[in-house]
Amino acid sequence: MLSRRNPQLNRHGELIHLLSIEGLPRATLVQILDAASSFLMEGREVKKVPLLRGKSVFNLFFENSTRTRTTFEIAAKRLSADVLNLDIARSSTAKGESLLDTIANLSAMHADMFVVRHSESGAPYLIAQHCAPHVHVVNAGDGRHAHPTQGLLDMYTIRHYKQDFTQLSVAIVGDIVHSRVARSDIHALTTLGVPDIRAVGPRTLVPGDLREMGVRVCHDMEEGIRDADVIIMLRLQNERMSGAMLPSAGEFFRSFGLTADKLAKAKPDAIVMHPGPINRGVEIDSSVADGQHSVILPQVTFGIAVRMAVMSIIAGNDAR
Repeated sequence: MLSRRNPQLNRHGELIHLLSIEGLPRATLVQILDAASSFLMEGREVKKVPLLRGKSVFNLFFENSTRTRTTFEIAAKRLSADVLNLDIARSSTAKGESLLDTIANLSAMHADMFVVRHSESGAPYLIAQHCAPHVHVVNAGDGRHAHPTQGLLDMYTIRHYKQDFTQLSVAIVGDIVHSRVARSDIHALTTLGVPDIRAVGPRTLVPGDLREMGVRVCHDMEEGIRDADVIIMLRLQNERMSGAMLPSAGEFFRSFGLTADKLAKAKPDAIVMHPGPINRGVEIDSSVADGQHSVILPQVTFGIAVRMAVMSIIAGNDAR
């Protein structure tokens, strides 16, 4: 039975689904980050282990993805799981079958875990509430709501390079209003004790209610990243925008694109992150994306280990 207090935890407080970072205790986040470290050799290479041998992981991507779906598939295979990628365009949902009927039929095929990406916020919660008791659900991104494994791999990256969260200034820059990554990052940074979290972007793309979460809102790029230890750039999500929220991509780059000159306002050892895919010349200049401060490619490698950690932890916990 799912916990009434948090549907992600069983009655012992153990993680059985990963639906959102919001509401998870700090100890659970640290457990995932520590487990991810155990899957990395020499800090970068990801090793294969038999923790999910005999288990079936179904990737259910109702929304397009390359990087996230691929890293989840690699992570499951590194755990020795059997992996099935459901072709949504040709699945029964495209023929009118309801989401819950699809899940019921897949559960009957002896699925052990669903990795779900969906355009509707809350879809992974709905699936977790209605799937068979032995099935675990991982949210791979739902609408504008959450992208918990991206948030966790961002935290892993920050910890890898900066060690102590409690002394950091972190700036999240760009299209925050449409970003499920930003929401997950903010919840994680807050839970892990980061004292200075900044949301930087134009007024049309930064929700004002972030101040209630203790986030400093900045509409000037140089002010927003001044003396920052970590800069997380976000993709402009044009597919989620309705109406003219920006004058142009060029205007956005002039005001909020990360260039070497703007980066000089941050700490000398600042790291630059991006969840991808990168729009070069819109959110970030190529000289920065490929420069010495960039940790964008290590993020991808760390993401495999973090997703391995999440799947191995929830698979080892009973729903009761």
